[in-house]
Amino acid sequence: MEFWQIYDQHCFRVKRVILALVRDEWAADDLTQETFVRVQDHLAELRDPAKLSSWIFRVAYNLCQDHFRKKGQRLEDALDHEELEIAEESSTEKQFEQHQMGECVQQELDRLPEPLRTVIILSDIMEFNQREIAEILGITVENAKVRLHRARKRLKEFLEQKCTFNSDERNVLVCEPKENCKS
Repeated sequence: MEFWQIYDQHCFRVKRVILALVRDEWAADDLTQETFVRVQDHLAELRDPAKLSSWIFRVAYNLCQDHFRKKGQRLEDALDHEELEIAEESSTEKQFEQHQMGECVQQELDRLPEPLRTVIILSDIMEFNQREIAEILGITVENAKVRLHRARKRLKEFLEQKCTFNSDERNVLVCEPKENCKS
């Protein structure tokens, strides 16, 4: 496959992953560019073309880690203050509910250790499969499955401590803070 086809096919998702990790548009642009410079420089060294996508995201993930090391931070510390993007909706009420629920979920997601938080971001937000996650993180598929299971279980426990979940009249899941947890 030609480099520009690879770039066109992967650039948007690579930038989304990087932006989700670094939460800085300028840095995400630079890291995305650096990712594809390295891909272009080392494309001939790729032994298994079937692993192209996960290899590209592994390069991006490693560059994000390097970015935080240079700043004297760890990826884990930088993710502590992230906010998930909230999809735009037509209804103001629905937007507000989603924003509240998103903030609640983000606060509890931030409490997870970095390895668990990263696997949830890659799986549930970025929609990578377990094989891709394993290759990106440099772990086995079984380890990716275990981490994802543990992350979801721990996140559920955190959320159940603070929230009750109900379906509203539209049959939409709504998170409401428990009385003793309202801030």
